[in-house]
Amino acid sequence: MTALLAHLQVPGPFPNPVTRPFWDAVQNHQLALQRCADCRKWVFYARHHCPHCWSQTLSWEAASGKGVLKSFSVIHRAGHPAWQAATPYLIALVQLDEGPTMLSQLLVDDPTQARIGGAVSLRCVQVGERMLPFFEPSGDDHAN
Repeated sequence: MTALLAHLQVPGPFPNPVTRPFWDAVQNHQLALQRCADCRKWVFYARHHCPHCWSQTLSWEAASGKGVLKSFSVIHRAGHPAWQAATPYLIALVQLDEGPTMLSQLLVDDPTQARIGGAVSLRCVQVGERMLPFFEPSGDDHAN
């Protein structure tokens, strides 16, 4: 599956000053999230202020890259033509161990391998010219 992804020419993402630290971490096969210095809650997606307490004292911290599969859908018809060659693939909601939920892809050979509540871990994958944050089942026993 990942060999196929390396040859896709897909649009975006387009990092901006707010999101660049996230994409820089992904480029290094890591996950970084914003964290509020005032309420100490983790924030995803990147923004200028904390959605929990409205503080503007957000900083970037390394995240574990681990989480739990919250929900998923098997995609047979891609939303953008560039992704069609990769179908079917799984779009997943991942509840990160740090708290936020992240929309991503779940890397499995067979959709029956996806388990709601199953542990997943970050796997950064080269997709065309971009490195993207995907997840894969991890087999860890920390799942809810």
